[in-house]
Amino acid sequence: MTLTITFWLICAAMLLLGVLFVVVPLWRGKVTNNEVLRDAANLDILRDQSSEMTADLNNDLLTPAAFEEGQQELQARLLSEVKSTQAVIAAPRNPAKVLAMVLAVLIPVASVGLYYKLGRLDALLPAPKEQISTTEGSGIIRSETALASLEKKLASTPDTPEKIEGWLQLGRSYAELKRYADAVRAYEHLAKLAPNESQMWTEYADAYAMNKGQTLVGEPTKFLDKALALDPKNTTALALSGSAAMERGDYSAAIIHWQDLVNLLPADYPDVQMIKDGIKTAREYLAVQPGGKEKLAKLPTLPEAERIVPNPQAAVSGKVALSPALLSKVSPDDTVFILARAATGPKMPLAVLRKQVKDLPLTFTLDDSMAMQPQLKLSGFDQIVVVARVSKSGTPMATSGDLEGMTAEIKPGTKGLNIVIDQQVK
Repeated sequence: MTLTITFWLICAAMLLLGVLFVVVPLWRGKVTNNEVLRDAANLDILRDQSSEMTADLNNDLLTPAAFEEGQQELQARLLSEVKSTQAVIAAPRNPAKVLAMVLAVLIPVASVGLYYKLGRLDALLPAPKEQISTTEGSGIIRSETALASLEKKLASTPDTPEKIEGWLQLGRSYAELKRYADAVRAYEHLAKLAPNESQMWTEYADAYAMNKGQTLVGEPTKFLDKALALDPKNTTALALSGSAAMERGDYSAAIIHWQDLVNLLPADYPDVQMIKDGIKTAREYLAVQPGGKEKLAKLPTLPEAERIVPNPQAAVSGKVALSPALLSKVSPDDTVFILARAATGPKMPLAVLRKQVKDLPLTFTLDDSMAMQPQLKLSGFDQIVVVARVSKSGTPMATSGDLEGMTAEIKPGTKGLNIVIDQQVK
C-alpha cells in the first residue's frame, strides 16, 4: 500500500509541474494591441494642444474667436484620428488568461482519464502468494502452497494417468528445490504407478543418490539398470550409469556405458568431448589394474584419431629393485608403478607399468603404447624422468608414505636404466 501512495504522490507532483509549466507563461502574458496604443497617443497629443490653446487665451495671445475656431478643429481631428476613447480607459480582456484557466482544468482531467483508460491500476498491488511462484517450462512448481495442495490432492485421488503426471511433477519440483527426501517419496509412488517408465527410474536414481550423500552406488545403480533394461538408449541413464561404474571401480562398464552414449549423441553435442575424456580416464585406470590390458583388448577399439601409434625408438628400458633397508616397510602384495613423466611440463604419466613388490627386482620397458592420453606420450618430449614407486594407495599419484626411486633427466630411447627404490615420500 505504501508503494501505491508513493506512486500517486509522484504522479501528482509531476502533473502539477506540467500544469505550471504551461499555464504560468500564458497567465503572465500581456495583450499588445497596436491600434489601441495609437489612439491613446493621438488623444494625448490633442489634449496637449487643447491645453496650450487655453493657456494662450488666458494670456491674451488668442482672441476668443480664434480659440473657438481652434477648439472646433481639435474636435474634428479627435473624431477622425481617435476611433474609441473607451479603448484607452477599459483595457481589452486578455484571451491568454482564459486559455490558461481552461488548460489548468483540462490537463489534470485528461491525464487521469487517459491513465484509467490505458494504464494498469493493479500493477503496483502485491500479487497473491499463490501467484508469486509460477511453474516453468518443464512443469516445475516453486510455490510451497501449490506443492502442498497438489500432494494433498494426489493422496486422495484414484490411480489415473493424471495422477502419474502429478507425482512426476512433484518429484521433479522437489528435486529442483533440492528437497531430495520429498523427491524420493514422490518417485516411490511413481514406481508403483508406472514401473515400466525408463525415465522415471533414471530420475528416481538421481534423486535417491542426492539424498544419500551423492553416491550412485547401491540402490541408484539398481534403478539405473532397470532404466536401461526398459530403454537401452536412454542417454541420461547411460551417463549416470557410467558415473556409477567409475565410482565403484568398474572401469570396463564405465567405458561401455559412455561409449554407447557418445554413439547416440550428435557429433556437435556440447558435452561430447567431456564424455570422451571420461572414457580415456576410465581406460587409463583400467590399463593399470591387474588384467586391465586384457580387458581393454575386449572392449570396442578407439576411433583411428584417438589411437596411439607407438614409436619404438622412444622406448626406455632397465631394471628396478627395492633397497633392502626398506623391506620392512612393504608387503609382497603392495602395488608398484613404473612410470615415465616429462622432466618439465605436465605431471601426467606418459607411460605406466603396474607390478607388485613380490615381482621385484624386475626388468621393464616403457613405450608409447602405455600412454594414458594420445597427446601425452614418450616420443613427444625431449627430456623425461622415470620413476619407480611402491604405492600405498594403489594409484599412480604419489601420496605421503609411498616409497620411490627415480632417474635423472634422460632422453626418450635410453636403455639400461638402473632404478633403486630407496626414498620415502613425505
